Amino acid sequence: MCIDGILVILFDLILSKIMDTLPITKLMDLSGKTAIVTGGAMGIGLGITKRLAEAGASVVILDINEEVGNSSTKKLQDGGMTVEFFKTDVSNEEDISRVLQSTVERFGAIDILVNNAGIYPNIPVMKMDVSKFDQVVSVNLRSVFLTTKAVGNIMIAQGNGGKIINITSVDALHPSGIGLAVYDATKHAVWGFTKNTALELAPYKILVNAVAPGGINTPGTGADARTPEMEEIMKKFSEKIPMKRFGEPDEIGCAVLFLASELSSYITGSQVVVDGGVLLS
Repeated sequence: MCIDGILVILFDLILSKIMDTLPITKLMDLSGKTAIVTGGAMGIGLGITKRLAEAGASVVILDINEEVGNSSTKKLQDGGMTVEFFKTDVSNEEDISRVLQSTVERFGAIDILVNNAGIYPNIPVMKMDVSKFDQVVSVNLRSVFLTTKAVGNIMIAQGNGGKIINITSVDALHPSGIGLAVYDATKHAVWGFTKNTALELAPYKILVNAVAPGGINTPGTGADARTPEMEEIMKKFSEKIPMKRFGEPDEIGCAVLFLASELSSYITGSQVVVDGGVLLS
């Protein structure tokens, strides 16, 4: 066969592949998918829940705050979205097993997991007691291990792949202010965990990525929640942001939607930084 004939065949193969790609209207369509969002009742978690549900996913919120969880769920349901809430201690293995079983019974599968739950008490290492250290590690890191293992096994058994998205922080890449050393340590750990589980789960077409928020306006960073120490940290932090503003929960929700959708079909083991450019400063 002449070179021209080979080129024609190759061109036809490439064109055929291009024509087989999803239309743009389907790239962010999560209809028929079921997503789990830990800590999804408020703040960044609620921003994520809204975007996934808006894209058509059935979203299950796992959160310890029952009052806020029920309230947020009702508002989303009233808006026509398919959202359920389970009061859950995400650091408790039995709790995780219970709610995941209920989710599969209710929706038939789990396709997306977003590990968002986290706490960040502002306590210097020299003043932190062991019980508070254990609490931060349990909520921020142990929960990611428990949910990833449990949901990962469900996804493997389903045989259809899946998406796991861990919410880290810019603190996973650069230290924050004094008082957040243990929080920073857990976020470094989650980023390392993300990369390694991406390797482990890639053969099953389960893609594992992270989103690293910078300063985001949430109830936990609002004026009512700030101690004088936190107020000082927030002031110094805002001065470093090139975009001169804190981000909004929806901006993290949009990044998660990208990673949960077919737009990210060839991305795993990566971290999307959403920080207004603060790491540049």
